[in-house]
Amino acid sequence: MTTITVDNASKQSFMALVRELVWTYQAFSRLDSDGLRQYRLTQPQADVIFTLGNTDGLTFREIGELTLITKGTLTGVVDRLEKKSLVKRRQGNEDRRCTRVVLTKKGNRLFRDVFPKHIAYLKSHFDQLSNNEILTIQRALKKLRQVF
Repeated sequence: MTTITVDNASKQSFMALVRELVWTYQAFSRLDSDGLRQYRLTQPQADVIFTLGNTDGLTFREIGELTLITKGTLTGVVDRLEKKSLVKRRQGNEDRRCTRVVLTKKGNRLFRDVFPKHIAYLKSHFDQLSNNEILTIQRALKKLRQVF
C-alpha cells in the first residue's frame, strides 16, 4: 500500500473522478437553476413544490426525507414559499404537534404548470444519452454512493 504524502495526494487515481463528479454536479445545478429562474423559483423551492405536488401535504420530516434540502434550510424555504402564498402550514389532525405543509391553490396551479415544463427542459438534455448509457451511469453512481 502506497503512503499518501503531500507530494502524491493530488495524484491519486480517484481524484480525477472526484473532480469530474463535482464539475458534473455544478453543470447540472447551473442548468437546473437556469430553467427555474423564469418561474422565480430557487432549486430548493422547486424541490419542495415538486415533492408536495400530487399529495395531500407532507410533514417537514417527510419533505426532508424526499428532497435534497437539509433540515436546517427547510424551514426557511417553506417560510419563503408561504410568503409567496404557494404553501401553507396545517396542524395535524391526529397529532397536533405535527405540522403538515400543503400546496395552496396557487401553489398547485404552479406545480401543474411548471413541473411538466421543467421535466421536459431537463429531458431535452438527458435525451443526448441512450437508455443504456443512463442505466450504466445510474448503476455506477449507486455503486459509488455505497462506498460512502
